[in-house]
Amino acid sequence: MHNTPIRIGLIAGEHSGDILGADLIRALKQRFPDAEFYGIGGERMRAQGFHAVFDMEELAVMGIVEVLGRLPRLLQVRREILAHFQQHKPDVFIGIDAPDFNLPVELKLKQAGIKTIQYVSPSVWAWRQKRIFKIEKATNLVLALLPFEKAFYDKFAVPCAFVGHTLADQMPVEPDKMAAKTALGFSAEQPLLGLMPGSRTNEIKLLAPDFFRAAAALQQQMPGLQLVCNMVTTQKAELYQQIKAQVAPDLNVKLLIGQAREVLTAADAVYIASGTATLEAMLAKTPMVVAYKTNWLTYQIARRMVKLKHFSLPNLLAEKALVPELLQDAVTVEALVVQMQPLLGSKGRDTYQDFVAIHQQIRCDASATAAKEVALLLNRTAPGDVA
Repeated sequence: MHNTPIRIGLIAGEHSGDILGADLIRALKQRFPDAEFYGIGGERMRAQGFHAVFDMEELAVMGIVEVLGRLPRLLQVRREILAHFQQHKPDVFIGIDAPDFNLPVELKLKQAGIKTIQYVSPSVWAWRQKRIFKIEKATNLVLALLPFEKAFYDKFAVPCAFVGHTLADQMPVEPDKMAAKTALGFSAEQPLLGLMPGSRTNEIKLLAPDFFRAAAALQQQMPGLQLVCNMVTTQKAELYQQIKAQVAPDLNVKLLIGQAREVLTAADAVYIASGTATLEAMLAKTPMVVAYKTNWLTYQIARRMVKLKHFSLPNLLAEKALVPELLQDAVTVEALVVQMQPLLGSKGRDTYQDFVAIHQQIRCDASATAAKEVALLLNRTAPGDVA
């Protein structure tokens, strides 16, 4: 039968990919206890027995200017990791997110006869849709986290499996919001508004001032309103403090660091930057006003390329306007206040059942489901596996 240990190559390019990679390795080890895992990854993957040929920090770079500055090193790393995989051929290669780096690697390996998987779909359903043909050439299979992504791939007959989202597996369908509020030191009787202006410097600079001003206006209307803000790092917390000192120095906001999930679970409603955090807010069953701003030129380019009715993940998953969205010039203090007022009242509970239904839809034991799809591609199935 199959006596040779399976060799699995992986590349994760950032923190979220390291988390996905570690969980996937854990699930794959249940199926293939003797498997070897190697490539590029972070601490969590290494803790699962992964051999890092390069550290993930080599790839953790964002922004056009930053990428250009690091381009020679990135190209060198790509050449060397490809040479390593061609010398130590894996049975399957799994690129975790980071499509700009991983898809060219997948293409070369697939051309060399190695099976390839892209875990986390690029946003081809939103913009630059012709990239799907590049993905088809580079991969044997795409593992999609969200159902509408698979539906898009199916239109083009590109192999794709919906595996669900690990966040949905980790978070309870019915969270105890009162206990979460008390655990953070807030009164369970008074409403709590969360301020989540994003994790990137530019997001915080563009959104935090309006979030502060809107929160101040709401607090004048509702004197008992409690406020909490989460920042991902101490460096971002310093930026937050600078902006707050300029915009709303007297506003009483409790600042937490690295406790996004706790804040989202405790909050009765939240101002939040568009992105994965909106999915986490939905899974926490927290009503939200979603905002997005970018620089003028980027927005002008993006609005001509993006083909979406909605831009927040809750609305994309619901296929309707489930949560309020404010984009670019529509992000004003007045609009933020008007959209938030009903959410801090009884109307905030209107979306609860929709949130629960979506949560259950994407709660599929994602890592185990992804591991099963890897096994099916390798034709190394276990009893009960269904193609």
